[in-house]
Amino acid sequence: MDAKELQQWREKLQVESERIRVELEALKEITASTARESSGDLSSYASHMADQGTDTMEREKAFLFASQKRKRLEELGTALQRIDAGSFGFCEVCSGPIPARRLERMPGATTCVPCKEKQEKQEQRT
Repeated sequence: MDAKELQQWREKLQVESERIRVELEALKEITASTARESSGDLSSYASHMADQGTDTMEREKAFLFASQKRKRLEELGTALQRIDAGSFGFCEVCSGPIPARRLERMPGATTCVPCKEKQEKQEQRT
């Protein structure tokens, strides 16, 4: 991969990282709110049980989404580190190139598909 391609990847990964950070902030607000705050009811009356259940479900979904987004953000960080180290786009096992399609889906990928398949087969045997 040449310097121009690496710079394009860096910019793309940084934009994606920033987008995810913004989404995480929004999810953080959802998960931080209490049932009464999220419904707008700040009175001393208790909420209906169904409303509380819906609020709880929404917060649990937000926690799940936040967890997935943090994992993706970590993958992007790994990819940026690999760009800095000069190893981005190359398999750690065979040193061959990792196809751009794989990097698009998994920018933190450290192995090519054939090497990853071998690793998974070995893991299944143990």
